[in-house]
Amino acid sequence: MRSLPTMARAVLPLVAATLLLAACAATKPKPQPLEPLTPKIAGREVWNRSIDGIKFPLTVVALRDSFVVAGGDGTVLALEAQSGRELWRGSADAKLSAGVGSDGRYAAVVTREGDLVVFEQGSIKWRKSLGVRVNTSPLVAGERVFVLGADRGVQAFDVIDGRKLWVLQRAGDPLTLTQTGVLAPFKDTLVVGQGPRMAGVDPLLGTLRWEASIGSPRGANEIERLADLVGPVARVGNTLCARSFQAAVGCVDADKGTLLWSKNIGGTDAVSADAQFVFGADASDRITAWKTATGEVAWSSDKLQYRGLSAPLSVGKTVVFGDEDGTVHWLSRESGEAQLRLPTDGGAIAAAPVISGTTMLVVTRKGGLFAFRPE
Repeated sequence: MRSLPTMARAVLPLVAATLLLAACAATKPKPQPLEPLTPKIAGREVWNRSIDGIKFPLTVVALRDSFVVAGGDGTVLALEAQSGRELWRGSADAKLSAGVGSDGRYAAVVTREGDLVVFEQGSIKWRKSLGVRVNTSPLVAGERVFVLGADRGVQAFDVIDGRKLWVLQRAGDPLTLTQTGVLAPFKDTLVVGQGPRMAGVDPLLGTLRWEASIGSPRGANEIERLADLVGPVARVGNTLCARSFQAAVGCVDADKGTLLWSKNIGGTDAVSADAQFVFGADASDRITAWKTATGEVAWSSDKLQYRGLSAPLSVGKTVVFGDEDGTVHWLSRESGEAQLRLPTDGGAIAAAPVISGTTMLVVTRKGGLFAFRPE
């Protein structure tokens, strides 16, 4: 397998994932029926919009008072969080392979053809070919654009003129995950996921500062041994927590670059965290809350099993999941008990919910943008 041509090696993860999904679809148990619910908290939909359907790994950017989101046709859209009013709109003029990254002034996306496209307030500022497939939204920070390729390599560009500043290429396995990876800022360090390792990189030089392994690849073949970190990473102060695909959940002290804890557990989607708990669902959609400090299990719930849960969001006294029917579930962060349940457009929730101020946004695979607010 290691001697396969580059093109075959790039396509193989997609073929393998398709076969795995087909097998799962044929044998997947029926979703757990939803229990009758009398809402214990108040909340409602406050606005909705739509974009082109989402057929790529999506990340939505939540800024102080706005959201930035990208659609499958290459549309990039900034919306005022309070009202849903459109602030600006741009187009990459091509279908996208990953979501959008933005610092509020600049936004960046990557097309299926491998072009990095950078916008300033909706107008294209520059475009550059990357020469690699990208599944992770670019990161725009410190007047730089950082890109994590499917080959686990990281590239840095000047956000003003598109000059390539550095490349960090690490040797890795021939198969990589076609999901959002870890690419995030932490103080003066760039944090990236490279296989099951979380790495701290100097954003000016592209040199490695530290790395910590969250998962340990295991299995009889290279597909089973895929253990890449799944993004977005969850940050609580100096602690960064993430899932290693189908292998583990763990947290790292990003100041010291050391592993705090790791627990072997299956699962495919990102986790969320707050000062007390780390939340995530496993491959069967059993939800678990681990104590952030120690990794000890605080509670688990199987009441939403096999419902195709999204990555979660910890907000206030609740943790929020979306499911494959487009339903948004608010659960008690202390116990996992259902608090509120609201519908969208029937499309699967495409990414972890995000929050700006008091407004929470979820995006469906159909391209529906639904904003909710507590009352």
